[in-house]
Amino acid sequence: MTNYKEIIRLHSLGLNKTRIAESCGCARSTVITALHKAEENGLSWNAVKNLSSEEVTRKLYPATSMGQRYSMPDYEWVHKEMQKSGVTLSLLWVEYCERCRQNGELPYKSTQFNKYYADYVHKTKATMHLEHKPSENLQVDWAGQTAGITDTDTGERLPAYLFVAVLPYSGYAYTEAFLNMKQEAWITAHVHAYNYFGGVTRILTPDNLKTGVIKNTRTETVLNKAYQEMAEHYGTAIIPTRPRTPKDKAFVEGSVGVVSTWILAALRNRQFLSLDELNRAIWEKLADFNHKPFQKKDGSRASDFEEEKLFLLPLPPNPFELAEWKTATVQYNYHISVDRMNYSVPYEYIKQKVDVRLTGSAVEIYFCGTRVASHLRLYGRPNQYSTLEEHMPPEHTAYLQWNSERFLRWASSIGENTAAVVRVFLTAHKVEQQGYKSCMALLKLSDHYSVVRLEDACRKALTFTPSPSLKSVQAILKSEQDLLQTEDVDPEPVPQKAHRFTRGAEYYRRGEEIMFSNETIHKLREIHMGVMAEQLSAQLEDPQFRNVPFEDRLAMLVDAEWSARKSNRLTGLIKKAGYADTQASVENIEYIAERHLDREQILRLASCSHIQEARNVIILGATGAGKTFLACSLGVAANRNFYAARYLRLPDLLVEIAVARRDGTYREYM
Repeated sequence: MTNYKEIIRLHSLGLNKTRIAESCGCARSTVITALHKAEENGLSWNAVKNLSSEEVTRKLYPATSMGQRYSMPDYEWVHKEMQKSGVTLSLLWVEYCERCRQNGELPYKSTQFNKYYADYVHKTKATMHLEHKPSENLQVDWAGQTAGITDTDTGERLPAYLFVAVLPYSGYAYTEAFLNMKQEAWITAHVHAYNYFGGVTRILTPDNLKTGVIKNTRTETVLNKAYQEMAEHYGTAIIPTRPRTPKDKAFVEGSVGVVSTWILAALRNRQFLSLDELNRAIWEKLADFNHKPFQKKDGSRASDFEEEKLFLLPLPPNPFELAEWKTATVQYNYHISVDRMNYSVPYEYIKQKVDVRLTGSAVEIYFCGTRVASHLRLYGRPNQYSTLEEHMPPEHTAYLQWNSERFLRWASSIGENTAAVVRVFLTAHKVEQQGYKSCMALLKLSDHYSVVRLEDACRKALTFTPSPSLKSVQAILKSEQDLLQTEDVDPEPVPQKAHRFTRGAEYYRRGEEIMFSNETIHKLREIHMGVMAEQLSAQLEDPQFRNVPFEDRLAMLVDAEWSARKSNRLTGLIKKAGYADTQASVENIEYIAERHLDREQILRLASCSHIQEARNVIILGATGAGKTFLACSLGVAANRNFYAARYLRLPDLLVEIAVARRDGTYREYM
């Protein structure tokens, strides 16, 4: 599919229509039609640069082709004309099109015209004369030969690969050695080359290596995203050579051989202990190479470059920053996970696949070529979140607008007891925001019951414990305990019977001072029921509990003690296990596509049925895949079911087993 957006961009750089057609892998007529329609619709580069390629295409409505017979050019005549000074293939194609129209014939597109001429040249073994203009083109490649660096620790010789960039007009060259030929080295070499030349050419001609060109056919050219970004940053157009046609970049091919002779061969007997040391030596030889006088004409590459550099395009204010591209799927929490960090995306894109551009400082998220979100890149502790408010659904935005100050202001307007409970919620967690959910639930209770009942319920809950939970307030409201009398009402006196062992109404009327004495509280503490003792003491101090049935009060005491013991036991099991991440849980496991995790399988494992069946679980995965977090999550799930667990790294386990074998406790250990 023709990239009409790229056609408009290259046209804004001043490239002619033939060059644009070659770069975009389309016919010159297609370029002419697209630019004509862009002019009619007022679509300049500034108007379309923020649009996606699909949007630009829809605005242009490219024309359809005609269904006539094509006229074959006279390529013998074309080849003879190409030997003349100043004659170009594009000029000959224009003349050919004019003759076809005069004769009522349909001309071939420029790409087809050029292909047939290349086939003619190949068949006849003819050669093309190429006329290079100053600063028009920069040709780049890796040298076939390698230099060497000696490892100071092992003495091993490490290969160093030589990048070569040549300006065909002057022959001026730049070289630099790298330890690999990966994308980072490839892009960095271009940035250094542009800085060395002090400017940019209009065209960049690489070979068809995968770090730069994904696909290059007669009809389509697909560039690596990072490589294309670099070209856009420097305002140049990438036109790769045709596959298996080294004559298309004869200058760089020839210069590679010369560089190998003048630089690598000259340094063959020298030993280098670092890449910097090697490059310093290479640049010394490079200066000699560029200043070496020509054999067949006056001057040198350096002197010709002094004339050529006047025509170079200026460098941008800042050098290009290499970006890494990845793909991700927007989860139901409108976040994507990249490198174990989470970044928000507008909620409209949930379950959509997006492209992610990563630099050292930023994360940019694209959908169908359009940027939809950007964040500062997160570093440090894994599983951090970067969330923008404008990405949230409306109901989440409303929730976010609440903060501790607003919650306290609202609670104080109801009463001091509600404010005290809210302060408990806000300070009960390591992070204040973790208490917002409970505060919001408390606010909804006021809408359901009334602010008066909420205040009474909070007062009663505070009598039970200085740190009440949301559930205790909800239970009080649901059971209507807040509606019980708050004032003491003396009942009618009842005559006491004479029997010394009979406890009359007076005995019970005196309340907790008689039924539950301080001695009872002491005994509870002595048998290690401290929570029940504290709750009982709170009940004794609150006169409202005199009207609560004994069974309900006892149930509250038992529930408090039971919950505390369960919580303490769970805390002890988690602490004793020695997890690498004590906050891990199955609820926080992310089921992104790249991890290939089965949610149902994880939930079955969390139920601990495999423990009851005496079955083992083996977790396999690459480094950084999240095996440790998953193992800790399953261990915590076992602790929640009150199974004991222990987290050990394999090396530590092997050491402990070896020690157990030596001291004779192996059977007990296992």
